[in-house]
Amino acid sequence: MRIITKYTNLGATPAIDAYIENKLGSLKKFIKPWEVNAEIIVRVEIARTTNHHNKGDIFYAEANIDALGKLIRATHEDWDIRVAIDQMKDRLQTEIKKFNAKRRPQDSKGVAVNRKIREK
Repeated sequence: MRIITKYTNLGATPAIDAYIENKLGSLKKFIKPWEVNAEIIVRVEIARTTNHHNKGDIFYAEANIDALGKLIRATHEDWDIRVAIDQMKDRLQTEIKKFNAKRRPQDSKGVAVNRKIREK
């Protein structure tokens, strides 16, 4: 899994890069089965929505994963960049789990054959 970070209206810092890498690194266990043919790329955008606000939701975090022909996306706006990244990661994890649940065969032929063998 490779993470590409884009900053909009915000200066890039090594601390934020490390924070994103740390938070999204925990998603590797859910994405690892997808990396059969190619490396999965996670595109993250961190932005400051306005330059003139001092209060309110001014930071924006977005992540996009293009995996197996489907786009998995999560966004969040918050008052603190780290909170926005945390919430975005939680939403992304939920979307990945939903995608994996839909993709997993519930009763494929192999499972049906194994059930018949166990019944004998």
